[in-house]
Amino acid sequence: MTDRYQTFTRTPLGRTLVKNLGLPDPTPLQRWTEGSRVIDGQVVFGAIGETEAGKAIQALLRDVGASFSTAAEGVASSELRPKALVFDATGATSTADLTSLQRFFSPVIRQLGTAGRVIVVGRTPELSPSPEQHIAQRALEGFTRSLGKEVKRGATVNLVYVAPDAHDQLDSTLRFFLSPKSAYVDGQVVRVGAGPVVGNDPAAPLAGKVAVVTGAARGIGAAIAQTLARDGATVMGVDVPQNANDLRKVMSAIGGSELLLDVTAIDAPQRIAAHAEEHHGGLDVVVHNAGITRDKRLANMRTDTWDAVLDVNLRAPERITTHLLESGALHDGGSVIGVASIAGIAGNNGQTNYATSKAGVIGLVQALAPRITDRQIRINAVAPGFIETEMTARVPFAIREVGRRVNSLQQGGQPVDVAETIAWFADPASAGITGNVVRVCGQSMLGA
Repeated sequence: MTDRYQTFTRTPLGRTLVKNLGLPDPTPLQRWTEGSRVIDGQVVFGAIGETEAGKAIQALLRDVGASFSTAAEGVASSELRPKALVFDATGATSTADLTSLQRFFSPVIRQLGTAGRVIVVGRTPELSPSPEQHIAQRALEGFTRSLGKEVKRGATVNLVYVAPDAHDQLDSTLRFFLSPKSAYVDGQVVRVGAGPVVGNDPAAPLAGKVAVVTGAARGIGAAIAQTLARDGATVMGVDVPQNANDLRKVMSAIGGSELLLDVTAIDAPQRIAAHAEEHHGGLDVVVHNAGITRDKRLANMRTDTWDAVLDVNLRAPERITTHLLESGALHDGGSVIGVASIAGIAGNNGQTNYATSKAGVIGLVQALAPRITDRQIRINAVAPGFIETEMTARVPFAIREVGRRVNSLQQGGQPVDVAETIAWFADPASAGITGNVVRVCGQSMLGA
């Protein structure tokens, strides 16, 4: 769906009105295309002391061929337009160290280039050895969320907390947040824990893996299937029989297999497992994307309307995940990804059933994450905000425009933005990432 307002702001008249009236000025985002580099431009790196995380960050920057300088070198030239600012704050042990944030960012933040990236890496607060360090590290969240609302021109700001023994797990996360793949992920906090070091090809991280995607026939589901296939996965697409033609087109284009199935069916978990075992030898990635809305205010909502939404959005993922885990159809080292929503975080008028179901998806992640680590299986969720789909195209104009503008990037996201985030979770190199819920919402003003 075309954002006509954003197109208008790129015209001479539009630029004049935006400037004179102070209207929203959404910068077109730079998304991944074939041949894109992880980061195309100068990176300025800063740190509080020398740490293992800092060494890992610099090694990653060298590995992706980034041109980077230290803070002192980078700020020396007023002509510098860095593409990324990366700051290692894992060395902060007390609130006195927080002054380093101001000293690093204040001189250079205005110079950040279009669609720039700001990444702060901190130590997981709950794992701090002292109260003073816990306080200092927790403070980083307020800093990054606020800075995300200050930067302009399509730039994003994100915070990565890393466990004390997990600096070797930073690679996939830093690649994602530095790259155009994270274009609509802004103001987020990710926790990276310990896990096995997995060496794979960043250009095809899912080579040899099998992924099932529910609701794969169109919209976000189709984008997820296409993106996982791009990264090397064999995709098994699941959708209801009435979407058979659309599902067949998507699967045919990416060389996947199709399973026509209502995920709420009593035997849906068994049929998914059986199809996966028969045609692919099991599963490595499970994406619970199928979802519906049946909006009514609670006073006007019937029980069948309530249950229809919870059955598809929450109860089916719960039942399917449980069976795939218990049957062994999901291989050890695999990944489960749920699709939640910012409605499940902030709530939404007229969507008590939908918000309940999506908050439940977050609960599913939190409940299972610590219980499946013995098999090195991760579970995470994405929580999309306003995404340009057929569904949002039917939203009344005024509500649609508000949905697009009430975020730091002042625009709606694309289905591929959700898909890229899911692909990062699915990457075996993301072995240390579990129990996370990442909003794909351009840092929406709604919710946490």
